[in-house]
Amino acid sequence: MQHNYFDTSTTIIASATATGGAVMVVRLCGERAIEIADAMFRGRQPLSVAKGYTLHYGTIVRTTGEVIDDVVAALFRAPHSYTGDDIVEFTLHGSEYITSEVIRLAIEHGAVMATPGEFTRRAFLAGKMDLSRAEAVADIISSDSAWSHNVASTQMRGDYSNRLSALHDELVRLCSLLELELDFSEEDVEFANRDTLNKLLQDIDDSVRELKSSFAIGNVLKNGVSVAIIGEPNAGKSTLLNTLIGDDCAMVSDIAGTTRDTIEATTTIDGIRFRFVDTAGIRTTDDTLEQMGIDRAMRAIERANIIVHVAPVDNPKYDDISIRDNQRYIRVINKIDTSTSSKFEADNDTLTISAKYGDGIDELRAHLRSVVDTSQLSSGSVVVSNMRHYAALSDAAEALNDARRAMRSGLPADLISEDIRRVIHHIGEITGEITSDDILHSIFSKFCIGK
Repeated sequence: MQHNYFDTSTTIIASATATGGAVMVVRLCGERAIEIADAMFRGRQPLSVAKGYTLHYGTIVRTTGEVIDDVVAALFRAPHSYTGDDIVEFTLHGSEYITSEVIRLAIEHGAVMATPGEFTRRAFLAGKMDLSRAEAVADIISSDSAWSHNVASTQMRGDYSNRLSALHDELVRLCSLLELELDFSEEDVEFANRDTLNKLLQDIDDSVRELKSSFAIGNVLKNGVSVAIIGEPNAGKSTLLNTLIGDDCAMVSDIAGTTRDTIEATTTIDGIRFRFVDTAGIRTTDDTLEQMGIDRAMRAIERANIIVHVAPVDNPKYDDISIRDNQRYIRVINKIDTSTSSKFEADNDTLTISAKYGDGIDELRAHLRSVVDTSQLSSGSVVVSNMRHYAALSDAAEALNDARRAMRSGLPADLISEDIRRVIHHIGEITGEITSDDILHSIFSKFCIGK
């Protein structure tokens, strides 16, 4: 049975846990959740007479009376639940067969299968959380490092929402003062002192731009720091990748040009995920396949946050590479274990390593970690990590600039108010006060079923 994506009157069911564990949780949510649960659950008392926030041991039985499994039922009554609906969660033994049978039985009794993200979408539609906090639920589930978890949990707790709410309320107040002047236009009354108003707009603009600028670190922490390992053939790039990752993910040989395509692997350094890209050796070649790998290497360089340029100790030269202002560049001399020189000293510009034997690798890891500035997180500041939010903040900053320009030009209150309304609109796009069904569908369809 299919149901309308935005219909919240149905009772939905889905597994809330991944397969493979000792136990699994099946979540039943909606107007008939308790009724359907009682039709299949046998405990000391019916759930319909039980209090909310209680646990009940019993069995799940088919209509024939056959027992499917011993379970624990957790009862959450509306409106004091995650979605605002009645919710029953069954904890089962970790069997895919048992889980599918319980879900199938609930559907027989009138439930429908939940769509991806439907539980969190219902929480948003019920006003249990704004859209930015709902999106943070998906981010915290997918977080794979300490810092990405830090960013997502800060947003889910509401710190980000509170910051946006304060901006929204201040903008509405300013707009109300300006629009009040329109009602008294014949009296030439000025409710909003222009100097004070301009100062408030400046403060709001500073706050919006601060949030916008935090996206640089927020996006990196959420998606991982992209590191391109580049250099001429046979510089030891693949060996370095394997050593950094701690696994033989790249094929290594003494034959120049062995790596003909980009190879990606990830690892965590001090709670931050790094995505390393081993690239084909950059050189002039007539080999079509090798040239394709070199072309991909150049694209990897363009996308990388950090570029690690590797050269062998017997030929430590570095061809010029075009670096963007927001990219970091690290030079590495490799294979020092093959050198006849007594010792190489690392300086601020060049690190010396032996990728084969691990010499200098800890120093390289520490250097990579030092490149990522997490001071904003350490100080408890709100950090933006969502591209949709960044785009909305960029639009809000542009509208604020227009409002301040209108103020300086002495334009009438209605025109200034229109620009401020645009700022309110863009802030509302982040929190979900201003959004479309298409945007909601796009956001929640990326969730897994059961969340």
